[in-house]
Amino acid sequence: MNYTLDCEREDDGRWLAEVLELPGVLAYGATQDEAMARAEALALRTLAERLEHGEARATAIHISIPAAA
Repeated sequence: MNYTLDCEREDDGRWLAEVLELPGVLAYGATQDEAMARAEALALRTLAERLEHGEARATAIHISIPAAA
C-alpha cells in the first residue's frame, strides 16, 4: 500500500503534515521536518493498531515524501 505525506505551512507559521490515505492522521510541527516526522510516526502507529485489532491485513507499505521536502 502506498501512502502520501502532504505538508503545508499554516498562516500562523506552523507546519501541518498529513497522510492523505489515512483519515485523521495529521500532525503539526514548528518545522516542516518535525511535522512530517510526527505524521509518519502517527501513520505507523495507526497501521500497527489496525493490524493488532484485525482491522487490516499485513501488507508492504511505502510512504512517499514530496520532492520539495
